[in-house]
Amino acid sequence: MEKKVEVPLGQNTLSISTGKIAKQASGSVVVRYGDTIVLVTVVGSEDERNMGFLPLTVEYQEKVYAAGRIPGNYFRREIGRPSEKETLTARMIDRPIRPLFPKGYQFETQVIATVLSMDQENDPDTLAMNGASAALCLSDIPFAGPIACVRVGRINGELIINPTISQMETCDLNVFVAGSENGVVMVEGGGSFIPEKEMLDAIYFGQEALQPILAAQKDLMAQAGVPKRAYTPPKTDPELVERVAGLCSVDLRAAMDIVPKLERADRVRDIKRGAKAALEEDFPGKSSEVSDAVSALLRKVLRGMVLNEGKRLGGRAFDGVREITSEVGVLPRTHGSALFTRGETQALGILTLGSTGDEQRVETLSGNEFRPFMLHYNFPPYSVRETKRLSGPSRRDIGHGGLSTRALKEVLPLKEEFDYTIRIVSEILESNGSSSMATICAGSLALMDGGVPIKSAVSGIAMGLMQEGDQVVILSDILGDEDHMGDMDFKVAGTTEGITSVQMDIKIQSLSREIMDSALEQARKGRLHILNEMLKALSSSRDSISEYAPKVYIIKINPDKIRDIIGPGGKVIRQIQADTNTRLDVDDSGTVKVSAVNQEDGEKAVKMIKEITADPEIGAIYEGKVTKVTDFGAFVAIMPGTEGLCHISQLAHEHVKKVQDVVREGDIIQVKVLEISRDGKIRLSRKALLEGPDNAGPDKQDDPRKRGPRPQ
Repeated sequence: MEKKVEVPLGQNTLSISTGKIAKQASGSVVVRYGDTIVLVTVVGSEDERNMGFLPLTVEYQEKVYAAGRIPGNYFRREIGRPSEKETLTARMIDRPIRPLFPKGYQFETQVIATVLSMDQENDPDTLAMNGASAALCLSDIPFAGPIACVRVGRINGELIINPTISQMETCDLNVFVAGSENGVVMVEGGGSFIPEKEMLDAIYFGQEALQPILAAQKDLMAQAGVPKRAYTPPKTDPELVERVAGLCSVDLRAAMDIVPKLERADRVRDIKRGAKAALEEDFPGKSSEVSDAVSALLRKVLRGMVLNEGKRLGGRAFDGVREITSEVGVLPRTHGSALFTRGETQALGILTLGSTGDEQRVETLSGNEFRPFMLHYNFPPYSVRETKRLSGPSRRDIGHGGLSTRALKEVLPLKEEFDYTIRIVSEILESNGSSSMATICAGSLALMDGGVPIKSAVSGIAMGLMQEGDQVVILSDILGDEDHMGDMDFKVAGTTEGITSVQMDIKIQSLSREIMDSALEQARKGRLHILNEMLKALSSSRDSISEYAPKVYIIKINPDKIRDIIGPGGKVIRQIQADTNTRLDVDDSGTVKVSAVNQEDGEKAVKMIKEITADPEIGAIYEGKVTKVTDFGAFVAIMPGTEGLCHISQLAHEHVKKVQDVVREGDIIQVKVLEISRDGKIRLSRKALLEGPDNAGPDKQDDPRKRGPRPQ
């Protein structure tokens, strides 16, 4: 029997129902907000897999039928890799629910969220997150939920919950907030130079707004929930743990004083091998348990060093930032480039400029989108001394790219001011924590090096946390080990004016406002320090774009002349592009954009367009081709698609008996425009450009006030 709960939320009512469809899943719910509907199912395997990690997969699917459309690809069905939006949403669902499974839980679990209906106004992503929590709570899978989420927007200074898609276009703040009864568990979003206090207010505005959703999930659990399956976390042999501690504690603590990442990793690996060899006789066949015990001890040692000794890896202060070096113009033929190095993390940012035709076209449930800015993040295995098969971008690559895109998008010039398609590629060359923030720094410098007139440089920093009871330490610019063994990864990017992008994940149950407030303020100081170091390499955008970048020319023509540029079947525009090695984009308003590899080709194409679309002027002189000869004169094409009549009386000063005695069809002659009638007829003169009798000037005999009636 169907059970349903409803919550007034923002501008609509959120409903969560279960028991009607997908009943063979471990848990399933249908979430509705407006006319947007998402089905979320969860299935937990009955067999445990010894994988050493939680085998959780989250999938989010946007079915095009939800918006009443047929897919635009050749096969006319949803196929292939998930879209960027689907990948980013799946990651957002995964991140807050993953820490809420029991420690050591290794039963394969799959969450699938499917968009069934889309009303074009309410984004399904928050529905999918709330549905994932509800489905897990209703199932027999052990899960320390519920959690809930909302989107927070701000319009004209007013915070609103779950802004519509059309409202998001006018929001200067857009943040996805997930939380529990006790605090925030995840943040994802950004804004237009938002001060830290205002960002914090927005986050906790969302935290308060999601509380009724938590209560509704609990109500639904009381109505339709099933008992949780029995699960006993794996127990480690206490004697083995004690022996490992006796063997390795001192050596592991000493290893934490080794600054270079690879040397420290090698030393830890040697300690682990030594422990396995030393304990093989007493604990035969338990090599993996020994390895796990050493890893657990390493975490305890590192956290104890930070919390009890007041020391961190590398010897920095808790709010210290690693040494930074920046270089620009490192690649000679790209349109802009920058090498940003912070400690043992290094990113190479490369800028490429293109024309309007290079924009990315993306098919979404809301229709086709055209994106003039792209940022692609690449994390090759050599950056962390690994060997791995190269394939397409991973979910992590897409996630870091999305975070960096938000950070830099806010500072880009308006399309009307800089009409280029912009692509940034970040190649991570070395990594020891916070490569996404290095991407933002390198990307910002590459934009400046390429002459893109950005509003301000952008920097980013990753903050960490270690908390045991009342002991709390916030770490700036965290290393990879500090991220792996810590309790928080809080990334903040922005300019001197405020925040443009944030992302926060935690490994504990929730985060208090006080800790987040302190983390944001410490992050502000850190990212401003990083920004100052960056600006030593290049203080502002260069005055002009690279000589190797395409040149874009914008011409405004009479919309009636568009057909002349296009030509029959596109013949004319194709010919212009072929002759000048350029690309032309023409819109219905009469704006013509010419993209050229170099200035010479661009100016040649512009000249051809102007010649085709120019309107004749009275008194102007043109060189034209005689297209037709009649008894009363010759028709001359003075520009493409424009002809005028040179009457027989205007061919020469002397009397002309036959037009063919002076000009013939196909001749090229110079003529002057004498008159343009209201109906567009053009009267031309060849005689006006010829020397008259008695060496009179060329225009002497052509005063229309001294002539008789115009011949008909």
